[in-house]
Amino acid sequence: MTELAAVKAALKSQAVETPSWAYGNSGTRFKVFAQQGVPRSPWEKLDDAAQVHAFTGAAPTVALHIPWDRVDDYAALARHAEDRGLRLGTINSNTFQDDAYRLGSVCHPDAAVRRKAVDHLLECVDIMDATGSRDLKLWFADGTNYPGQDDIRARQDRLAEALAEVYGRLGEEQRMLLEYKLFEPAFYTTDVPDWGTAYAHCLKLGPKAQVVVDTGHHAPGTNIEFIVATLLREGRLGGFDFNSRFYADDDLMVGAADPFQLFRILHEVVRGDGFGSGVAFMLDQCHNIEAKIPAIIRSVMNVQEATAKALLVDRAALVDAQAAGDVLGANAVLMDAFNTDVRPLLREVREEMGLDPDPLAAYARSGWAEKIVAERVGGEQAGWGA
Repeated sequence: MTELAAVKAALKSQAVETPSWAYGNSGTRFKVFAQQGVPRSPWEKLDDAAQVHAFTGAAPTVALHIPWDRVDDYAALARHAEDRGLRLGTINSNTFQDDAYRLGSVCHPDAAVRRKAVDHLLECVDIMDATGSRDLKLWFADGTNYPGQDDIRARQDRLAEALAEVYGRLGEEQRMLLEYKLFEPAFYTTDVPDWGTAYAHCLKLGPKAQVVVDTGHHAPGTNIEFIVATLLREGRLGGFDFNSRFYADDDLMVGAADPFQLFRILHEVVRGDGFGSGVAFMLDQCHNIEAKIPAIIRSVMNVQEATAKALLVDRAALVDAQAAGDVLGANAVLMDAFNTDVRPLLREVREEMGLDPDPLAAYARSGWAEKIVAERVGGEQAGWGA
């Protein structure tokens, strides 16, 4: 296989999971902006997700969020997805919206609240069994606002105890993906604030526990690709939540703030064989003011473009320059790949896959946007917290 053929093959096999909640209404801290045609149920979210996959060929799975996507029959929901050329993917838990979690969930000082939270996580594993999902993704809003509010070490003990119970419930082929976030909503301490804390817990739990890297969850200036390279080296990178930010929040479209950073991250994924090691690639974004489906299509395309550039890095030339101590030469190899216009290549790949070379234009011509505006009248729109 030629080098170009290998690049094309990798791009054709690429899969980016889309999140169910991105198809619903979302907003800022102050306002949720409703849009016409927004899904009213998990079933309609899957209908929209099928459009993204149909036009990109790269979004075959959809992540669910419980309880936002709770239904009576998860096997039926999985069949609905299959009928539309999709599969149900990661199950995301929610331990941050109940009043009981004001002082935390699995780290709460009250054992009854911790029990409530762990029971919810175990329910999510039950749902994984019904949907055939591989991954359970955990993000905890737990933390404290004031020095002395709670015992920092004791909270880590409670966290470890809860994770161990859920880990023990996982099936043979199931995984636990532990996400971290620098801050928010707690102001003083966050119980899982960084990749090191997540990694330490995963190491203690066992090989089915992996770390999730949300690309927006870091302090300014953090070298995210170093984290990615290290976790890949240790076999503990479970997945990505792709998004971007300019300031403190993290839910803008992937690649919007720093396309070069996304390229550098995906270069380390290529270098560490991340595409062949079970790493999950998922979007985690809130489309507040832009149309939902076109924004998700654009996000998938952004990941594809960064991946294509990462695959085009002249690995042999880079290794030679690094071994020779050629600082500028090695940097030039990366910059040459990043500055390559890969859009013609991706258009060619899509045509070879039987797809329209311009997914956004094809979607606009499809009439789906007009169809859902006309048909989805009445009922309660899905949205953050719905």
